[in-house]
Amino acid sequence: MTEEAIIKGCIINDATAQRELYNRFCSKMLAVCYRFAQSKEDAEDMLQEGFIKVFSQIHTYEGRGSFEGWIRKIIVHTCINILKRNKKFNDNLDIAFASGVHTREEAVPAIIHAKQIVECIRALPIGYRTVLNLYAIEGYSHKEIAEMLDIEESTSRSQYTRARAMLEEILIRKKIIQKPKKENWLMNVMFR
Repeated sequence: MTEEAIIKGCIINDATAQRELYNRFCSKMLAVCYRFAQSKEDAEDMLQEGFIKVFSQIHTYEGRGSFEGWIRKIIVHTCINILKRNKKFNDNLDIAFASGVHTREEAVPAIIHAKQIVECIRALPIGYRTVLNLYAIEGYSHKEIAEMLDIEESTSRSQYTRARAMLEEILIRKKIIQKPKKENWLMNVMFR
């Protein structure tokens, strides 16, 4: 099925089109959920809730930007809403389920694999981790993050700065990188 046929089918609640959409995007969107969830089961619940929103809001997709990007935005907002609603965070996520993580920057050193980055990000406190994920990986601005999380824009910026510094310390401690000669070398390469 073409993307256009899937969208049209989903608008009229065609089960075949809905199944096709889910099968095409579930693994990528599950990887997004794993970065925010406290367990594999929670990530799967986030994914299910996110796809329910995708199916109920698909009629609002206007064809601007990629369809996958539109779905991803709904999934990310669903994850954030669930975190805000539950207010109980746990950093024990099985890293084996964190494939498919991509950073915005293309200059990430090849020796640092996505799973290693996710493992280190998972060691951050939930506030730092959430802002880092939203800004550096998902590409949201600090203004957008502040609106999503009901915080000040300056809080988002400071959480991000502290997350970068803490992440660098974790990467050095785990011997994933060596202490750079120039302060924040890795962070300047990985994140803007």
